[in-house]
Amino acid sequence: MIPIRWMRIISALLILGLISGCWSSREIEDLSLYVGLGIDVGKETEFEKKIAAQGGGYPKEDNVTATVQIAPGKSSGQQSDEGGSPSSGKSSYSNEQLTGDSLLQIFRQFSLRRDRPLIGHHLKVIVISKDIAKKYGLQQLLDFVLRDNDIRPNCLVLISHHRALDVLTSRDPSRIPAFYLTGITNNSYISNKILEPVSLAKLDAEMQSGSSFLLQNVLNADGEDKFSGGSIFKAKTTKYIGELSQTDLEALSWIKPKEKAGGVIKTYSKEGFTVLYEIKKKTTKIIPKVVRGDISFHVKAESEGWLMEDWRSPEKEEKGAYLKELEKDFAKIVDQQIDQMLYKLQHTYKADVAGFRDSIRIHYPKTWKKVKDNWDEVFATVPITYEIKTSIINPGSSTE
Repeated sequence: MIPIRWMRIISALLILGLISGCWSSREIEDLSLYVGLGIDVGKETEFEKKIAAQGGGYPKEDNVTATVQIAPGKSSGQQSDEGGSPSSGKSSYSNEQLTGDSLLQIFRQFSLRRDRPLIGHHLKVIVISKDIAKKYGLQQLLDFVLRDNDIRPNCLVLISHHRALDVLTSRDPSRIPAFYLTGITNNSYISNKILEPVSLAKLDAEMQSGSSFLLQNVLNADGEDKFSGGSIFKAKTTKYIGELSQTDLEALSWIKPKEKAGGVIKTYSKEGFTVLYEIKKKTTKIIPKVVRGDISFHVKAESEGWLMEDWRSPEKEEKGAYLKELEKDFAKIVDQQIDQMLYKLQHTYKADVAGFRDSIRIHYPKTWKKVKDNWDEVFATVPITYEIKTSIINPGSSTE
């Protein structure tokens, strides 16, 4: 008779043999991993036109052009004849495009021209052009993406000032644009001109909450990308309605601060010389108030930072009264930026993307229930006051 101990060992070995592999597994070399997705206004490529002329089309409207960025570039398949990777053949990625009126159908059409299926498990970034975001709400454009379990919910969502395809195209064959774009977001701790990254999951939550929201803008020129400003999307339609500039994002960071402070404030001395203050720490408190149904807000923001650059004559000392004067000047610059930014939000766009809604919702839930369905309209009329304080805690080593 076999001892119980040996029976347990044999049973364990049999179980390991059964679960050591997956019958439905596919080797990574047999797949096409797309790391970037671009969504543009529909425009058929030359390849699609030629195929359609030969009877290879199917019933559709040319509403959307989808670009998939595939890495590594060695994967086989037909490359797009428009906006793809450089023609050297040594690129580390390839861009392919198809046009239609359904993203799911477009993705299935890729299987008719590739020998390896597209897999979105490693999708890093979705770039949506401003032009198509004006025509269709993000809820429509991303409906398939949000439902698809293959696509990463933590991928980044960006807005392209022009074509998404251009943003996903690089002149440097060694650079994969999708990775490069996600890398730029890591610099948000040193710049208040970069928004907190908005993932697909976070965007879905924003849309489901019924609030207006902001997404990072990307500009492109000569094959190079740059983050600049943010695009505003209206709560009820989830469509693009306008944008904030880099300076506006600096102002917004005082009302809706990021986890890690960063950024600079520039002013000029009485002699006209440039002086720069770098933010090292920042705290913000939004104080809502409701009196007989009337809502108002007061914002208190303080920062500590270093005097990092002063173009005045080197013999002039940076002490006491001079530093106090600079602190007031820096705070005044921030006041002006906030004035400009709030005017745009309240009067130009009538959209609260600064988070005031959360403050009233938390502190006055009964009032919030009355105004939540038309909060943007209410927000446009609400008085907002603020006080900014900047403190120079380190004047720099030049005075030591």
